[in-house]
Amino acid sequence: MLAAGAPTAPGQDAAGAIGGERLGRSDVQVAPLAGAPTLPTTLTGRSWLIADAGTGEVLAAHNAHLQLPPASTLKMLFADTVLPKFDRTTEHKVTTAELANVGAGSSLVGVKEDLPYRVEDLWRGVFLSSGNDAVHVLAHMNGGLQQTVAEMQARAQTLQARDTKVVSPDGYDMDGQVSSAYDLTLFARAGLRNADFRSYCSTRTAHFPGGLDKLTGQRTSFDIANTDRLLGKYQGLIGVKNGYTTNAGATFTGAAQRGGRTLLVTVMHPDTQTRVYDEASELLDWGFAAAGKVQPVGQLVEDTAAVHPAGITGRGGTAAATAATAGQARPQAVRGNDPGLAPAAWTAIALGAVLALWAAGRTAARRRAALTADPGALPDPGATALGGHRHRGLARRARALVRHALPRARRE
Repeated sequence: MLAAGAPTAPGQDAAGAIGGERLGRSDVQVAPLAGAPTLPTTLTGRSWLIADAGTGEVLAAHNAHLQLPPASTLKMLFADTVLPKFDRTTEHKVTTAELANVGAGSSLVGVKEDLPYRVEDLWRGVFLSSGNDAVHVLAHMNGGLQQTVAEMQARAQTLQARDTKVVSPDGYDMDGQVSSAYDLTLFARAGLRNADFRSYCSTRTAHFPGGLDKLTGQRTSFDIANTDRLLGKYQGLIGVKNGYTTNAGATFTGAAQRGGRTLLVTVMHPDTQTRVYDEASELLDWGFAAAGKVQPVGQLVEDTAAVHPAGITGRGGTAAATAATAGQARPQAVRGNDPGLAPAAWTAIALGAVLALWAAGRTAARRRAALTADPGALPDPGATALGGHRHRGLARRARALVRHALPRARRE
């Protein structure tokens, strides 16, 4: 535990730091109780944070709001912004222009121009191979790079990620592009509420569409593997995203689950690239061992947009729900042209049909009774046991319900 006069980290003043005053300090922040394990002593990351994903309690942190280049961990914000907009089964034919401005030396999954790709394949390219080419294609589908950057910045604001400045959607080194361990943890927490995001970031290997075979003309494919070195090796690891550039150094945000508890960890800029995984593992081990033995030193703030409902999948029809819960105007997933009938419309049609059948049945019964009494007489077609006027009124009401329901169904 640090003295109140500990220096503040660049990015946010301690007094007004998002998530709590202690997260604005630059030294290690931890509040152990009796029996708490000792934090790892070999941590070299310039900034790191570990938190409980469920409660949002920050268990320990160091320079949580220090603004640093995020590298490809910024793709979590890209996915949180764009992923809910497109149905995963949608196909898109890639153009040359969509691949024209991918940064030199970028990590690529191998997207080819003039060939169609399903949205779900592009997202696997983003999460597994950290493919900047796949990011650019999806960004163009979203209206272009600049529009996507603006939307990502707006999404960061709704998440209260105020250390983040977005310049490129893929995390490629750009002047002024920064984030923090605190903000990256917010992005991961928000993204994991979407089942597609969770599925992509936890996928270890996948087939990715290739080019056309020159002999057969058939589409080829090749295997891609997740570059997250902890996935499949650290017990309970879910994902989330790693990154590295010469300028940014190594960055990593991970999530792991044990015994019904999920922890989030972010490490930025350790001494060496490989240390980012070691230090993330050490912090996760400490976090699981420290359950109930430390007091929180801060809090992961909530999305200021509506909270995502549990079970969002992003598959065929859930994109619209995700957009609504995110509090942003997002286009619905690509769907068929027939919107179907709303439940209220079906109810009205069914009620009208029941009334019409009931009235017809009463009329038939009345006729049979009249013919039995006097074979030469036929009752008034509008008459029933309730009286002719009532019958005609019910029939008119049934027809009106059906006429009213059909145009309303077309609108809905």
